[in-house]
Formats: sequence, C-alpha cells, structure tokens
Amino acid sequence: MKHTPIAINTVASCARITRAGGRFGLMLLVTVFLGACSALPDKPLRADLFDFGPGHVSSQTAPRSPSAAPLALADISTHGGVLDNQAVLYRLAYANPQQLRPYAQARWSMPPAQLVRQRLRDTLSRSRPVLNAGEGPALNRGTNQSALPRVLQLELEEFSHLFEAPGSSVGLIRMRATLVESTPTGEKLLAQRNIAVSRPAPSADAVGGVKALTAATDAAIEEISTWLQQVP
Repeated sequence: MKHTPIAINTVASCARITRAGGRFGLMLLVTVFLGACSALPDKPLRADLFDFGPGHVSSQTAPRSPSAAPLALADISTHGGVLDNQAVLYRLAYANPQQLRPYAQARWSMPPAQLVRQRLRDTLSRSRPVLNAGEGPALNRGTNQSALPRVLQLELEEFSHLFEAPGSSVGLIRMRATLVESTPTGEKLLAQRNIAVSRPAPSADAVGGVKALTAATDAAIEEISTWLQQVP
C-alpha cells in the first residue's frame, strides 16, 4: 500500500499516543485520525471528454452523384502547436484577445484537427468516394484507373470558444482549404478558399463552447462541400 507523507506521519503519531495513555489515549487517537483524514488531498477530478456526437446515424446511404469524382483527403494541419493537443480552448476577446486559455476540466476525445477531419470525411462520403491521401497510387486512382484524384488539403487556424463579452460567446472555426491536382511535374493548384464560421454558444462554459464549435464545424463542412461542387 502506498502512503502519502501525511498518512505516514499520522500513523507514527497515533502509535505514540496509544502507548502514552490508555482510554484517554484511544479517544485522542480517534480525534487525530479523523482530523488527518480531512487533511488528506481530495482525489483529482477526471476531465470530461467531448466530441462532435454520433453524426449521421441513418443506415440508409444517400445515392452518390455520378459526376462526383473520388477525392483524396489529406491530414489537416494546424497553425502552430496550440491545436495539437486535446484542450478545449477559449478566448476572452473583451479582455485579452491574443491569449488562448484551456478549460481546466474539459478535453476533446482527440485533437481538434482529427475530429474535424473525421467529421468532414463522414459528410463528404455521402456524396462521393473519399480516400486517404498518400496511401499509394493504386488506392488513390480515380474510377478510370488513369488519373489520381484531386487532393483536398486543410489548415485549421482557429478553433476556440470566443467570448465577445462576459455574457456573449460563440464557437469559432477558421480554416484554409486548398484543392490540388497531382501531375507528372508536381501538384497543380486548382482552387483555394478561406473559411470562417461562428455559431452562438448556449452557455458560457465548456459545454456551451463544445456545442457551439460542433455547430460551427458542421456549417464549415457544408460550405466546403458546396465549394467543391462548384470547382470545375
């Protein structure tokens, strides 16, 4: 059994008290023990884990458009390293807009870039085949077996619960989407789009921030899907 320093010192003191004085010593022992228990540190709280929810749960798959060509989806990169962990971040725009702060008892189930990519793939897969970029030419070829599919690259720049005022906040996601085509001489830029979406938070806490960021992410993904359909 592993003891804390408080517990070890208490056991030693109790032994001395018991030897010193009979029934009175026993009563004093109980008092000391109860006081020591209240002094022991509380068990650390486990942070709550959040994701975007189950997503599309229907067992029926929507028919894909015949003109929707396969798409290769690259891993989503992040702006710096602040979004590479699982912290749920918030920003006080009215006090210090440059400072990102983590909620103490809230965590994403995986880094935000991975959550966004998973949600994006699930959504795009309803209308077209979506492949993983970089898994080899044989896996990433189009239906005609002659050309590689276009590659969608994303950079996640902002993903935070933004407080515009103490009682007013939104979930904000900002991304840069780049669509490229693989050619014998390298990648050819086809189109690029900056995406910034915010949705109001129902409460000024981590739960409200998570709900707002989920709604903002879904709206951003719908914008990406519409944009991909418009690129010739």
